[in-house]
Amino acid sequence: MPLIDRHDDLIRLLRLRADWRTTDLAEELGVSVRTILRDLDRLRDRGFEISAMSGPGGGVHLEPTSVLVTSQLAGEDVVALILSAAIAQSMPWMPFASGAQAALTKIEASLPYERARQLQELMMRIMIGNPSPASIRRDAQVSPLLARLFETAFTEERLLAFEYRDRDGNETRRRVEPHGLLVRAPIWYVIGWDTAIDEARLFRADRIRSPHVLAQEFLPRPHELVRGMCPDARPAVEPG
Repeated sequence: MPLIDRHDDLIRLLRLRADWRTTDLAEELGVSVRTILRDLDRLRDRGFEISAMSGPGGGVHLEPTSVLVTSQLAGEDVVALILSAAIAQSMPWMPFASGAQAALTKIEASLPYERARQLQELMMRIMIGNPSPASIRRDAQVSPLLARLFETAFTEERLLAFEYRDRDGNETRRRVEPHGLLVRAPIWYVIGWDTAIDEARLFRADRIRSPHVLAQEFLPRPHELVRGMCPDARPAVEPG
């Protein structure tokens, strides 16, 4: 059974009863007690309040009030929600955009402190700018593969290699530290440090070809580098 499905089944069982023993949970899900203990720790990391007491009347107990929407989502899911709300804020003429800030506040408030801090660090590297001009929108075609590989390189702090065609049509091979993301809907840009020239650069997503993630890791540079590359944009989440 896939991990995410097992976690969903485990949450469902914990909702049904407040006195589960780990051995009974293991039997129900067809896994070892060690796996159940590890799964419970992972659910705690996601924000669920789960207690365990031994002896008569004891067992594994899920606090009902801890079952929040954001608690049931992985880190990348919460980033997607926050990013979507932040983009909506930049387009106030869109339906429901006026409620975006309230949604962001609720999402952040519902997260455990440490998780909220980690997500805030990540989201401060995602900048939201004005929508792209119509001339760019007509030509833009971004590979879905690039989006997935960027997510991996960005969150795991690994170099991203790709071929890049500049505005004059010149093609070069780049190795980049992906320190940030600039969104100018519907186009986005990699805010990167080009290791060949040792300088910060913006790379428009529709001009990137043949991307792949390298094993080489990098240390995040200061937030000022990300902000300095797009001074007219704002972070998806302001520092709190």
